[in-house]
Amino acid sequence: MKIILNNEVSKLGSAGDVVEVKPGYARNYLIPEGLAVAWTKGGQKQVDQLVRGRHTRAIHDFEQAQTVADKLKKTDAHIIARVGDNDRLFGSVTAADVAEAVTEAGGPEIDRRRLELPGAIKSIGTYDIKVKLHPEVTARFKLQVTPAKRAKKK
Repeated sequence: MKIILNNEVSKLGSAGDVVEVKPGYARNYLIPEGLAVAWTKGGQKQVDQLVRGRHTRAIHDFEQAQTVADKLKKTDAHIIARVGDNDRLFGSVTAADVAEAVTEAGGPEIDRRRLELPGAIKSIGTYDIKVKLHPEVTARFKLQVTPAKRAKKK
């Protein structure tokens, strides 16, 4: 079955790509989750719009990706989060939180969808975060998650 991807899907393609997948995968997962729409003749207009949007957000060439990767290597992002017992976070740190922390730390602005988090970040500590900037360029940086100061109990 031919589908048009609305978002980047790991190991399948990026937004705007027209791909062939098994019908069950498209009907039961991709389309209900809003990750794709069925291919139609009128769908080409939508594909063109998605490709234009992706082009404006994308890192355009290898050299630009290398420059951003070098900046990221020098960036140490820091997030202060509320913790409960055993230094477990209330909730978890999301990719959007990490992208915002990088920008606040003086690093380059990165797309949260390009981040590869090492599972759910639910406790304090240091994490190694990967960012896929370009098909040939992957950058890494350190993320420090620390607890917010607690109010003293009376």
